[in-house]
Order: sequence, then structure tokens, then C-alpha cells
Amino acid sequence: MKECAVRNVKKISCGFTTGTCAAAAATAAAIMLFSGKIVYKVYVKLPTGEMLLVDIGDQKFDVEGVSCCVKKGSDDSDLTDSVLIYAKIRLNPSNGICIEGGTGVGIVTQNGMNCPVGSAAINSVPRKMIAENIKRICDDYKYSGGVNIVISVPGGEELAEKTFITRLGVTGGILITGITGVVEPVSEKAFIESLRVEMEVIREKGYTILLAFPGNHAQSFIDRSLGIVGENCIKFGNYLGEILDFAMELDFNEILIACHIGKIVKVAGGMMNTHYRNGDFRMEVFACYAALYGAGRKTVEEILGSITSEQVLDILESENIEKSVIDKIREKAEYYINKRVENKIRTKLIIYSNNKGILN
Repeated sequence: MKECAVRNVKKISCGFTTGTCAAAAATAAAIMLFSGKIVYKVYVKLPTGEMLLVDIGDQKFDVEGVSCCVKKGSDDSDLTDSVLIYAKIRLNPSNGICIEGGTGVGIVTQNGMNCPVGSAAINSVPRKMIAENIKRICDDYKYSGGVNIVISVPGGEELAEKTFITRLGVTGGILITGITGVVEPVSEKAFIESLRVEMEVIREKGYTILLAFPGNHAQSFIDRSLGIVGENCIKFGNYLGEILDFAMELDFNEILIACHIGKIVKVAGGMMNTHYRNGDFRMEVFACYAALYGAGRKTVEEILGSITSEQVLDILESENIEKSVIDKIREKAEYYINKRVENKIRTKLIIYSNNKGILN
């Protein structure tokens, strides 16, 4: 595993995402298929361009192709730690790389996910990572034909029942995901301590304005749409309340907060730690404000039955109340943010949607 420094706290291991595990297993299986030799470790290229060395296990050759697996894990445990992510590869006469889900990988049943309805629940970033790594191996071995890849997770269906994944419209297994390819340290105490240390460093560099956003999705949006990411940025995860507290203690003058509507709607309900284990009343807040601005019972029921915030935005737009509802959510979120900083720090909130861009 890759070692990560949590600022001045300690060094811990960064685990691989399920997407990286799948890409590494597929890469190793491809090398084995072409070379005829067992592979015990393999380099896999991450979306960031970094190359990581990953251990490979359960290598098998049979008449249907080659398979092997990668064990997921890190110092910070989650439900998918220690699961085995398998990849099985066989060649086909066509051109192109076909990636499918096998046992334990879910099926997408509703719109709003990063995968088409009816497809295996393997998000676009892992799919791209798998395809790019396989293409790299095919080029190394001068192979220009097609490749079929099946990703599977033994026990994935049972594991999925312990998560909230079914609420996202995924059935029959887990979601293969990951944006950067590695799982950053998420131990609550260590992560919060690292936030303070990072903010101290930013303040010591002379910055009085802080740009804050939850994670990789928001960072990608900011990079793409605003182009203002710099040394005074902080990635706060679910801990908005803590960075607001630290900002007061460290005498920041202003905070620019950029968040997806799905997170801000929680803040509008007074939630300063937005982790799903603390609650999820997004649809209730949307429904309340939709009703306030004239939505009928049928629309309210449709909102309450939605899976993602992006779906709700489409519903609000169809009712011509999207702006009114978003403005109210922004107003309430700003109220709770300013209350947390006791109105002693200027705050600016940027709310965005993956499909619609900046909303306010």
C-alpha cells in the first residue's frame, strides 16, 4: 500500500479504492494471459497519472481465460476492507475493451448514477482506469484485438445489504468506484487534526481568505469551472463545522465554500457534519421548500421518492420553482454557516450541480 503522511500526526497506509483493485487485478490478468506466467505484483496507473505497485493473489489459468484478485484494505477500515476484487480476462476477435460486472457487482436500476441504467455498477473513472491500463498492456504485447473483462466481488451482494447503496438504485452487489484511485485517511480524529494543521499552514503563509470544498468531486468542479484553486484551499470532507470553528480560532477573514447541492441541502437543515450516518433528510428539505413555492402533492411525492439531488433539480425545473427553492436552501445554509462563525467571518457560498453547473 501507498504510505500517506497525515501532516504532523503520523504516517498511515492509504488503501486502494475498489476501482484501483479492479484495475490492478485486470492488469495482472492481462499480463498473465499474454506472458503465460504468474504475476505476483503489478504496477497500475491511477487517474492522477501516478503508478502504484499492488499485490496480486489467487492467480488462475483455465480454458475460459485468466483470473486473479486484489485484497482491499487500509489502516482506516470501512465495510469493503478485506474484500477480494477479482478480474477475469479473455480475448475476443473484435476490437475494443468490454468491461462487465460479475458476481457481487451491483446492477444500476435507476437514473442519477454515474452508470447507465441496466449496466454493471462500475463508475466511469474506474472503467476508464481499467481500460487505460489494459490498453497499455495490450500495446506492450503488440496485441490489437479485443478484450473481455469481468469484475466480480465474492460476497458483494451480502455486503451491499449492510450499506446504503440500494438507496442509490444499485441492486445485487456493491458499487465499484473511486476518483483518485486511493482511499485517503478518514479516521475521524486524525482527519480533523490534519484539517487544523493544514489550515495553520495556510494561515502562516499569510492567507486570510480560505477556499473550502468537501472533496475530489468539488475540486474537479472548481478546477474546471472557476480555475481558482491555490495554496489557500482546504478539502474538509464531511466536517464543515470543524473548519468553520478552526477558521475563527485562526483569524481568517473570509471563507469561500463550494459544495454540491446534495451536501448543501443538508447544511440548510442545520447539519454541520454531513456524513450519511448522521442522517439524510435531503428529500424532505427539498419537498418542504417545493411545497412552500406551490408544488402539489404529486410533485412532493415524486421528490420524496427521488434518489439523487440531481433528479430533484429536474423536477423543480419542470415545475418552474427551481430558482425559488435553491435560493431558499442557500439562504438557510448561509444562516447556519454564519451562525457557526458568529457572523465574525465573511462567508460566500457557491452551490453547484453536476448537470447544471453553478446554481446561485
